[in-house]
Amino acid sequence: MPSPAPAETPAEAPAEPPAPAKSVFSPSTWFGGKPAVAEPPAPASVPSPPSAPVAPPVAEPTPEAAPAVAPPPPAAAAPVEPVAPIPVQPPPPPPPAPAPAPAPEPAPERTGWLGKLKNGLRKTGNNITAAFVNAQIDDALYEELEEALLMADTGVKATEHLLEDLRRRVKSNMATDAAQVKVLLADAIADLLRPLEKSLVIGQYTPTVIMVAGVNGAGKTTSIGKLTKHLANEGASVLLAAADTFRAAAREQLLVWADRNTVEIVSQEGGDPAAVSFDAVNAGKARGKDVVLVDTAGRLPTQIHLMDELKKIKRVVARADATAPHEILLVIDGNTGQNALAQVRAFDEALGLTGLVVTKLDGTAKGGVLCAIARERPIPVYFIGVGEKLEDLETFDAREFAQALLG
Repeated sequence: MPSPAPAETPAEAPAEPPAPAKSVFSPSTWFGGKPAVAEPPAPASVPSPPSAPVAPPVAEPTPEAAPAVAPPPPAAAAPVEPVAPIPVQPPPPPPPAPAPAPAPEPAPERTGWLGKLKNGLRKTGNNITAAFVNAQIDDALYEELEEALLMADTGVKATEHLLEDLRRRVKSNMATDAAQVKVLLADAIADLLRPLEKSLVIGQYTPTVIMVAGVNGAGKTTSIGKLTKHLANEGASVLLAAADTFRAAAREQLLVWADRNTVEIVSQEGGDPAAVSFDAVNAGKARGKDVVLVDTAGRLPTQIHLMDELKKIKRVVARADATAPHEILLVIDGNTGQNALAQVRAFDEALGLTGLVVTKLDGTAKGGVLCAIARERPIPVYFIGVGEKLEDLETFDAREFAQALLG
């Protein structure tokens, strides 16, 4: 009667091998699970040897019972089968699979752009980074940084915020040298600028009407041409509205950009800017265009009658499309420093800006103006430009800007 009991235990042992299948559902615990699976078979094999000594007493009444107990030794060989899962150990190769994750392909695409941005902000960056040369972490360093940031047109409010944030970071990170402080300053600038990051949404409305304003010489018409090229490259159909009837040759300049980008344009020589904008929006709707870009006349915010004309264009565009204009962009010259902040305030109060395009950051020592905008008038920066070429206009990234600013 006892002999059947050991015979049943080997039958259960082979049932153990399926356990490794659990690793499919919890790979993180798979390695820990294997020893656990290997241990059960071991105890199973230990009871089998004691069963052999128990056999001799049974042999006294019936010698034939001993041979009956002899089969268990082969059964002991059965537990060797659980060792078979050991070859399953090759699955550890799966961990290398996650390795491909660190392949952010978009980064190489912007490598060239980052180089251009660094060159454009070199003057601003040199003035700031000079404070870290052979510097000690003391009040003198913070004073030099304060002066450098103010010279970069960062503005009083943004400068105070950055220095206060920097002191906190230096203390919490227990920084011991100027190089570490420089990295922490880049982090502080990136965090300050992050609210300015935003993507220009196209396609929510058909057409998406974008009204572009700016002072004379800020690069408004050129930026419209570059933006048109970017949109066309993305497969969007664009219609230009030459509503800048105030400046001589503005219409002709926009016509050149329209030819370069092979897009349609609505213009009237000497026509009313609001009427041109109205016709362009209706034409965009009728022709199924994705985007209508309205180029308005450049003007100073102090020219009240011209600012009123901008308001009129906005009202007339709304008559053609009750939801338009969907975006109102202001193009500002990065070389103008704090004056650019004043322009942002004035145009925002008059039109309700939705985004900014910052141009001419190449060679300027006043790149810190974006920090001032972020602190005092945080309107999203859709694009920044560092040159005259089409590819010199790119989307704004706070981390890239901070790194380029501090080298």
